[in-house]
Amino acid sequence: MDAAQGLILETGYSAASLDAVIGRAGITKGAFFYHFKSKAELALALVQRDADADAAHLQSVLDRAEALSRDPLQQLLICIGLYEEETAKLTAPYPGCLYASFIYESQLFDDVTMTVVREVFSHWTRRITGKLEAAMRLYPPRLPVDVRTLAEMSLALAEGAFILSKVQRDAGAMAAQWRHYRNYLELLFSPQIPEPDTGVKRGKLDAAVSAA
Repeated sequence: MDAAQGLILETGYSAASLDAVIGRAGITKGAFFYHFKSKAELALALVQRDADADAAHLQSVLDRAEALSRDPLQQLLICIGLYEEETAKLTAPYPGCLYASFIYESQLFDDVTMTVVREVFSHWTRRITGKLEAAMRLYPPRLPVDVRTLAEMSLALAEGAFILSKVQRDAGAMAAQWRHYRNYLELLFSPQIPEPDTGVKRGKLDAAVSAA
């Protein structure tokens, strides 16, 4: 499965032939067909494995954030910060996203496989939406917000960062995008943005601007 996933991320699903998967894994065809009836069954197993791992990881990150703060906004910021911290440790561009690879070639998969992909995105959106709604009850946003699309913004950011990382050959692209998202949430929900200390009081500055 690891060999297959590596090939799919490198070449795409259609180009990752069974012979190539078997060759990279160093097994026989008999061994492959003992575990999977077809390449399609392998694909379903791969995406389900990633879905389970991602759900468990998100739960772990949320549990950590909730242990560190009782404030829902801070929990969300910590959650995003933990993802930023993880991706900042990358020393090479992220290899890619299996979900994106499957979506690009969705016509090659049955409804069961694509339903798993859709549920991955729905699960993430539901969990982040819940945190955002809790934060909004305490910290009304400074601008009008559609909470669902704000949650989906994190998915769009992550998938776009995969592309940036590979195209620019920049291992830090993903961490930088998570940092921007965290900054955006802080600015959106901050009750008051502190003014920079210029040494001039606000009233004097306004008067000077008016006089000019």
